[in-house]
Amino acid sequence: MAELVVADWATGNGGWIVTVNVDILRAVARDPDLARLVSGATLAVADGMPLVWASRLAGDPLPERVTGASLVGTLAEAAALTGHSVYLLGGEPGVPEAAGAALAERFPGTRVVGTESPPFGFDADEAQVAALLDRVASAAPDLVLVGLGFPKQERLIALLRPLLPHAWLLGCGAGIPFAAGQYRRAPVLLQRMGAEWVHRLALEPRRLARRYLAHDLPFALDLLSRAAAYGFATRPPHVEEHQVARQVGRT
Repeated sequence: MAELVVADWATGNGGWIVTVNVDILRAVARDPDLARLVSGATLAVADGMPLVWASRLAGDPLPERVTGASLVGTLAEAAALTGHSVYLLGGEPGVPEAAGAALAERFPGTRVVGTESPPFGFDADEAQVAALLDRVASAAPDLVLVGLGFPKQERLIALLRPLLPHAWLLGCGAGIPFAAGQYRRAPVLLQRMGAEWVHRLALEPRRLARRYLAHDLPFALDLLSRAAAYGFATRPPHVEEHQVARQVGRT
């Protein structure tokens, strides 16, 4: 991922990365407008083990899970190593600044050219959106980390993309607060088990309980069952089955 971004920076080309988790997949499956929005991204990665498991069950395995939180560090490091600038957009007041400082400490050479904590409801005000777009475009960053939650961050990225054709933009969800140290990532074992959502639920139960338990969990279970059924139905016969079929054909 970082190699692709760095290669595009070298040729003056940018792009947009969307990190698709269960919640985003559930939304785009039900809303054609959101599906079209996400389809405009340059790259889509699986930010959720249920998506990786479903791909394996369906017989078309994805290589790995790639989270927005991990990409914040990966791409910020790539930017620091190649002299490219970063803009952090999202989080509560003070959080993107703290994230920028933490990234600069972690990756010497990090050059933050702007931070932004848009107020709640800013996206309903065309004047505020226009002013925000102008501030980001004027800073001319090479990497824009947008952590406003889906689909707000993707809608803003779609507006920024033509203004910053040379930049890479990442919708990173809670990646900025994580980088700032506001929250801690789940232990690696929980991440590998696909149980990081349990850790997130424990951190923010009021905000995430309904989303995770009432909506995402049933959708994930349905996704896995459908993927398993599809994989079974499209699975090629085993060698033994071919041999039996040939024997039957000779009788």
